[in-house]
Amino acid sequence: MQRNPMINILFEDEHIVAVHKPSGLLVHRSYLARKETEFAMQMVRDQVGCHVFPLHRLDRPTSGILIFAKSAEVARVMQPQFAERGIDKRYLALVRGYVNEAGHLDYPLKEELDKIADARASQDKEAQEAITDYRPLNQVELPFPVGRYDSCRYSLVEMKPVTGRKHQLRRHMAHLRHPIIGDTSHGDGRHNKFYRDHFGVQRLWLIAKTLSFTHPVTETVVALETELEAEWLQLFEAFGWSQQQSDYQLLDRDGAALGS
Repeated sequence: MQRNPMINILFEDEHIVAVHKPSGLLVHRSYLARKETEFAMQMVRDQVGCHVFPLHRLDRPTSGILIFAKSAEVARVMQPQFAERGIDKRYLALVRGYVNEAGHLDYPLKEELDKIADARASQDKEAQEAITDYRPLNQVELPFPVGRYDSCRYSLVEMKPVTGRKHQLRRHMAHLRHPIIGDTSHGDGRHNKFYRDHFGVQRLWLIAKTLSFTHPVTETVVALETELEAEWLQLFEAFGWSQQQSDYQLLDRDGAALGS
């Protein structure tokens, strides 16, 4: 995937900058990906002209809204919002199978440890609280055999992580037997291959679509929403979902549609 040297800025003032991170882009340098030369943190720094501090995680294969503070002081003020569940984040994901009902999944997760970075960490930690709310938005059945079935079914799902465990959304959907398409760690390889071969796109079909928070200085609520990337819209067209269906309104923390 070719990347634009500029990264799309969604919101900026003298204290905070929010951007749309493309799928496949690392947030910052990592010894686990030493050959990479582009990072969201570096790209944002170069665009806004100052050092920036990432306020939360967004996995490399996940696209969508990513927020940086422009100073260490603002970062320190913002961190409690993330730690105390004061940030409202909504994701869209394409998953295997039909998700027919909304749900509240309270399923603890054991910490995923890296073999090298966490070599000295305790391997016997208890599972941590992990909670995800989710609801189905659309469904499609395609007349192509995948595995033992003559057709394949998929759902578009909105997810709200109440907690923020590593790979929480991917692991929770896998637990529900509705793995996210393109997930090479917790997903279904047969369906991942079908999407690569049939649609010509290799990515995790997960996007951080909306995010709202209380500004640390002005104390106003900032509500952000990013657009779906072109490959999402191409996929929706292939599914027979109209453009209007593509403009999904996700709910804010009070249950009202964002932008209403």
